[in-house]
Amino acid sequence: TMQVVILTQKYKKYIIHSVFLQKNDYFYALLKIKQKNMNTKIVTFGEILLRLSKPGYQRLTQGHRMLGNYGGSEANTAISLAYLGNNVEYVSRLPYGAMGDAALMHLREYGLNVSHVVRGGERLGTYYFEEAVAMRNSQVIYDRKNSAMYSLKRGMVEWDKVLGDAAVFHCSGITCAISRDSMESTMDALQLAEAKGLTIVCDINYRKNLWGYGMQPHDVIYNMMQYSDIVFGDQNEWEVASGVKHIPFNALDAGYVINREAYQEYFRKMHVLFPKCKKMVMALRNQLASSHHTLTGLLYDAVHDCLYTTKIYDIQPIVDPMGVGDAFVAGYIHAHQKWTADNQYCLDFALSASALKNTIPGDQNLVTEEEIISNLTSSGGRIQR
Repeated sequence: TMQVVILTQKYKKYIIHSVFLQKNDYFYALLKIKQKNMNTKIVTFGEILLRLSKPGYQRLTQGHRMLGNYGGSEANTAISLAYLGNNVEYVSRLPYGAMGDAALMHLREYGLNVSHVVRGGERLGTYYFEEAVAMRNSQVIYDRKNSAMYSLKRGMVEWDKVLGDAAVFHCSGITCAISRDSMESTMDALQLAEAKGLTIVCDINYRKNLWGYGMQPHDVIYNMMQYSDIVFGDQNEWEVASGVKHIPFNALDAGYVINREAYQEYFRKMHVLFPKCKKMVMALRNQLASSHHTLTGLLYDAVHDCLYTTKIYDIQPIVDPMGVGDAFVAGYIHAHQKWTADNQYCLDFALSASALKNTIPGDQNLVTEEEIISNLTSSGGRIQR
């Protein structure tokens, strides 16, 4: 009886039904409770890519040198989360040899757990990026067919081991677009994550040029979102997932006024379509020029039917727009895990993280929590001494 009192006082959230506990039972119960409290791991699943581009705004058809970097939406999210101090495991498939080893080294450099990365396949996935300048738009050319992730087979990832001590599972529509096996592996993980009671975060991440194995993007993404507790996407991606036309965002500057009533009604429709989803996050971006964007975000709390809006960032110049959405979702996951009850602060933090990414070359948002919080209240540009 004394042991039961100690446990119920120390861990009021948990109810222990046994009136009498044997010594071994007591320590087992205590261990399980501590394990549940310690589960902080965030798991992300996707393909890390080699990013190749020409220097100095050259076109892909110009020059003789390429600059190499790493990208891939889910890897960007994982690295951003780790940079913010989270316990992150990144799951992917990489080829044997120097290119796969180099990608693993890059992931480890930022403190990611890569213990369940599967090795094998022919090659590392690649994309070529031509930077925007003046009136010329940016261009992305994917080279992912027959990559290690493309040829991933169901059952290669030991999801029971990966998710056994996890708190959050983050997945993306991009992973479902790569190949049928990659999509089915994602669905296997989603079903297990739901059974284990994990928080499931879905980034819609629609990339029309990747879908080539016969499945309709809407059908797959719609199914993925049925498992999700938190869904993120921009206004166009929400339209693809739901089939409901998006509300235009035409902000020319930070003084633009959001139509709250229209968006609240929009998200109510989304909640009917995706009833499991508790938090719906939308990034709104208006590209006024290649180096001038306006950016804001919305958060809908479906449980309390409450819409949250935040400031609009008027960003000029844009240094690198790649990975801005990944920075947003990573910022939101971090904030949600740390300040769960404060919806407004979670949205403010996520948008600040996304805005800062526009200032950083490369795909990954290498900013700290302190910098993101500082950006919430400062105009920027001052020397930090």
